[in-house]
Order: sequence, then C-alpha cells, then structure tokens
Amino acid sequence: MSDKEPLFSKKNLKLLTDPLNNSNPITVQVLGICSALAVTAQLKPAIVMSVSVIAVLAFANVIISLLRNTIPNRIRIIVQLVVIAALVILVDQILKAYVYDVSKQLSVFVGLIITNCIIMGRLEAFALGNKPWQSFLDGVGNAAGYAWILIVVGAARELFGSGSLLGYKIIPDSWYIANGGFYENNGMMILPPMALITVGIIIWIQRYRNRKLIED
Repeated sequence: MSDKEPLFSKKNLKLLTDPLNNSNPITVQVLGICSALAVTAQLKPAIVMSVSVIAVLAFANVIISLLRNTIPNRIRIIVQLVVIAALVILVDQILKAYVYDVSKQLSVFVGLIITNCIIMGRLEAFALGNKPWQSFLDGVGNAAGYAWILIVVGAARELFGSGSLLGYKIIPDSWYIANGGFYENNGMMILPPMALITVGIIIWIQRYRNRKLIED
C-alpha cells in the first residue's frame, strides 16, 4: 500500500466486503463448517463465537503480517499456531470472566478456534504476503463473513425451535396450539442436522442470486 493510498480505498474495502458474499468462507469456500453446525442451536453462543473468531483472526493476521519477514519458512506453521493459541487462550479467559455461562455452553469449541481452517487459511494465504493494515481488514472481513452465517443460523434455529431469541420469548403464548392458537415449536430445529440444512438453504439462496458462484 502506497503512502498516498487511502486506508479505505476501493481495493481495501473489497477485503472487507467480498467475504460477506462472493468469497464467504462458509458458503463459498466451505471452511469452518464444523463450528457453524455445533454452536448455533441458540443465538447467544453463536454471537459470542462470532466475536471471538473476529478478534482472533483480525489480530492473528496483523501479528503474522508484522512478523512475515522474520519467520523462517520451515517453522511458519508452528509460529502461526503459537500466535493463534495465545490469542485463543486470552479470548477464553475473557469469556470465562465476563460471560461464564456462554463459555460453558461453548465448551471445547472456543479452544478449537486454534484449528479453525478459516484462520489458518487466511494467515497462510494472506497475512504472510501482505502488510498489517490489509491483513487486519482481511481478517475482519473473513471473520465477519463467518459470523453473519453463524448469527443467521443461530437466530433461525432458536426462533423456530424454541420460540425465543437471546432467551427472550418472541412468539406469543396465544399463538401456540395448546392455547388455542395455530403454532407449535419445531423441535427438529435445535437438533444438529437442522444446522446443516439451514446452512444449505443459505447456500442455495446465495447461489440462486449470484449464478457466478455455481460451479461449471
């Protein structure tokens, strides 16, 4: 990036916006799918996991970018894992301090951020070859692309599976069949297979709207 290039030039903004749609890590690159299926039965854990991944990926990208010219090629993967692990430990301790109930719900999945292929992929494919600012934008963009999928899936599963969002009742009691209404929660929505089906629906909608994403 030249000294005169704006921080939010068109090229830099693309690093933020492309992963939200055309280069989405989950729906296009099919990365990080495991955690997307595992932590989305409710909206709150999905949001906390999303924020955690954004923090880890953004700062890991910056750190690796700053060190890129000093890391010996043969140990670069080890260095990347050490950086990610340190950030994940820090995030995990913050979660335990401030949102302990959600930390317990997420359980081992926070620790598994260390092996999240989105994070390793961006460090290897982008941060090692680009300057810190672009690496930061790339990290935020890809993590945000991951995050909005988690949040949408978590919101849909909690709403239609439990009738609530963030623990607050959304669907009125008068709507339920037991109270003379017409609605009943779909218990299948909180089961793991429905996370995959919901992600599949998002992929179908996305590719229907953008035919360029359909593979020949």
